[in-house]
Amino acid sequence: MGQYAVDIVRAAKYHSVGTVEFLLDQDKNFYFMEVNTRIQVEHTITEELTGTDLVKEQLRIAMGEKLKLKQKDVEFKGHVIQCRINAENPGTNFTPSPGNLEYYIPPGGPSVRIDSACYAGYRIPPNYDSMIAKLIVKGKDREEAIAIAKRALKEFHIGGVHSTIPFHLYMFEDERFLSNDYTITYIDQLISEGCSFGVKNDGT
Repeated sequence: MGQYAVDIVRAAKYHSVGTVEFLLDQDKNFYFMEVNTRIQVEHTITEELTGTDLVKEQLRIAMGEKLKLKQKDVEFKGHVIQCRINAENPGTNFTPSPGNLEYYIPPGGPSVRIDSACYAGYRIPPNYDSMIAKLIVKGKDREEAIAIAKRALKEFHIGGVHSTIPFHLYMFEDERFLSNDYTITYIDQLISEGCSFGVKNDGT
């Protein structure tokens, strides 16, 4: 997939940060989906895996500078998970939950990164993206990354709106996710099973 991604952007003569997306089936066959010619919300995963600041490199390219690394210099180290913390109620089919953040206390500590512009008193608007923050964690392997994510999610306190934190905590305890036995229909399956993700009426 990596080689095909390189071939595609070379053929298009594309010279900036972008993402080539594929779908992978259970037999390891992969199918081209699309190319996004921009920085993506998931870019933090690549940054943590490779130690490369993609936004900085994107700006350098825009200024006419050359990349300071070659493909052979790119190494993936560890396992990275990103959770999108959105103002949505997972207990009611992820309906939007706009409003004011009564409190906002993000987690910290080793191997935890938070990308956010929110703060206590910030208003989550109903008109567009409901994202509150991106929580990014890194471990030496998938098991450690999940353990760090669970700890960070339990330390992430948001008040005044519902958030997707209960969903993520549920997912990190679900055997299907832990055993890697899931597909792109995973969330739909959970909803059809009537899962409320332990959401309370107070927005937590």
